[in-house]
Amino acid sequence: MSLVQPFIEFGFMRRALVACLAISLSATPLGVFLLLRRMSLVGDALSHAVLPGAAIGYLVSGLSLVAMGIGGFIAGLSVALMSGVVSRFTPLKEDASFAGFYLGSLALGVTLVSLRGSSVDLLHVLFGSLLAVDAQAIALVGAISTFSILMLALIYRPLVMDAFDPSFLRAQSRWSAPLVHAIFLILVVLNLVSGFQVLGTLMSVGLMMLPAASARFWSRRLSGILLAAMLLAIFASLSGLFVSFYLSLPAGPAVVLAAAILFFISVLVGPCGGLLRRR
Repeated sequence: MSLVQPFIEFGFMRRALVACLAISLSATPLGVFLLLRRMSLVGDALSHAVLPGAAIGYLVSGLSLVAMGIGGFIAGLSVALMSGVVSRFTPLKEDASFAGFYLGSLALGVTLVSLRGSSVDLLHVLFGSLLAVDAQAIALVGAISTFSILMLALIYRPLVMDAFDPSFLRAQSRWSAPLVHAIFLILVVLNLVSGFQVLGTLMSVGLMMLPAASARFWSRRLSGILLAAMLLAIFASLSGLFVSFYLSLPAGPAVVLAAAILFFISVLVGPCGGLLRRR
């Protein structure tokens, strides 16, 4: 039983792997910065916020990746902006406002999909269909991944300063903190839309956040954490697809489950704070 045999013989396995690798390289570093900024649950909230826009695109154009992607991006960005406005001009904190908006968005999105589609369509939107990724989806995911990596490289230094010492960013950098935060949120929403095309709204945040959380146990330097997160995401993609092929499991949940297993292993035996290492 060869580890690479499924990817050599079947085109759908190669396309699924390429999509997962692209997401691993662009979304996972964003997950690391979400953790550094104590915004880990914001990724989950935004992944649900994408759903009503994607549902509207589905109602208008059916299972059109372009329509659903544009709708999801607009919806996710709108929720992020509205949450920021509410947290700034009311006593409500940002995490609470995100929770309120994302719960309403999830309910609205499920209702909209149910108006026209069947339970199969709803499951496709919520959990994705990784093995059904086509050339159009690969092109979209690849474009978003490339753009995200380039933009992250551009704002890397001010983003690090904003995460560790926002006052230093305001004093020393030509970048303003609100601008860096806005670009960062746009990249997060874009990558969640990209992941939604492949893994669905409920699973896309898993490949963004689980390797990022696991990487904290393998390095104390930011560069090491970023590298470890991407490597863990790639390994989770490979192992999840391999297991799903031979055990006939749904591919998207298998990839996220592999990332979750790596997280538990990291918590136990990671050299930087793992439970067994601490003992």
